[in-house]
Amino acid sequence: MTDYQLIKENLSISLTSIKSHLLRTILTVMIIAFGIMALVGILTAIDAVEYFLNNNFAMMGANTFNIQNRDLHVHIGGSDNRPKEYTEISYQQALEFKKEYHFPVTTSVFTYGTGIATLKYQSVKTNPNVQVMGVDENYLATAGLEIDKGRNFNPTEIEEGSAVTLLGSEVAKTLFKDKENPIGQVVSIGAGKFKVIGVIKERGSSVGFSGDRNCMAPLSNVRQYFSRPNMNFRISVMVTDPNLMDAAIGEATGVFRRIRKDKVGQDDSFSIIKSDNIASMLIKLTGSIQVGATLIGLITLLGAAIGLMNIMLVSVTERTREIGIRKAVGARRKTIRNQFLAEAVVIAQIGGVLGVVAGIMVGNIVSIATGSAFIIPWAWIALGIGLCFIVALLSGIIPANKAAGLDPIESLRYE
Repeated sequence: MTDYQLIKENLSISLTSIKSHLLRTILTVMIIAFGIMALVGILTAIDAVEYFLNNNFAMMGANTFNIQNRDLHVHIGGSDNRPKEYTEISYQQALEFKKEYHFPVTTSVFTYGTGIATLKYQSVKTNPNVQVMGVDENYLATAGLEIDKGRNFNPTEIEEGSAVTLLGSEVAKTLFKDKENPIGQVVSIGAGKFKVIGVIKERGSSVGFSGDRNCMAPLSNVRQYFSRPNMNFRISVMVTDPNLMDAAIGEATGVFRRIRKDKVGQDDSFSIIKSDNIASMLIKLTGSIQVGATLIGLITLLGAAIGLMNIMLVSVTERTREIGIRKAVGARRKTIRNQFLAEAVVIAQIGGVLGVVAGIMVGNIVSIATGSAFIIPWAWIALGIGLCFIVALLSGIIPANKAAGLDPIESLRYE
């Protein structure tokens, strides 16, 4: 008999045995499937979260960096390392940098006026949760934003402080419910009245915060209407060639140290944050989640291995007479052992396939919730199938050896 025929026969015998003990097999398959589902599902969800972070926190692109007065800080868990904070970046310092920084880049200056503004158009008002930003004509480019309707600010409007505004898509939908054209309409922002010249294309939410519930006005207007002591400004720089990022950051550091009057040997009095830093920090934190998910899956698979070994041992006992007959007609120890190993592998792989399919579905629920792409985690699928094979071998080897070692005479006499 060829190896192919032997494998085919072993599989046929395995399937026959599985059918004859269907309920017990189903319970074992479910245990294995739940273990693989937990492993593949959580790891798929983590992949979806990483995809989401890369597309939302790094939305400005890999060629953008910000200059601000505090370090980046993400606080998760019990430890809390406070970020460094420096004196505010003044309006004059920000404009001076924009003027003196000579590099193939696009530079913008912006500030946050308030996050609790109420906008009004005729009798319609928004909730008091709109973020008002003061920006210049380059901000949309450096922030990776696009105009949906209307136009961007022009340099003259920024320089003269014209009463014009750009609305986020969510704000525009709230104020203009009857499908009016927002362009050219006058809205109230706090105590000021502004003419709408553009609506920003929808960008969706990022980790619970809407990127469309905002409005923008020229820097000088926001300084006037939302003035506060020590108002802080930020600088955003988009490098023309991503390969020049390090050189651009080095040049920017030198220019801004001179503007901030940082002495030689003294640390920088500001922070430079690349646009993808937040995503990188959060993605690193998913490593511990992956370890936890793997442990959960392995513990469940350990239980599945014990269950599979139990079902195989019971199967050996119930089929003792059958084993004796096979040996009496010439079946070798190796053949008997391989038959029981094949049965264990078949049961484990059925559970593995079901677990992988369920895991992909569960993991992509997170993907759908975050707006990520549908993910098929080939690496985790291979890991799940491989683990099932290992579980089958480990749990099947002892029952298989026991079956192969049975005495044919005693087996035939077994009742």
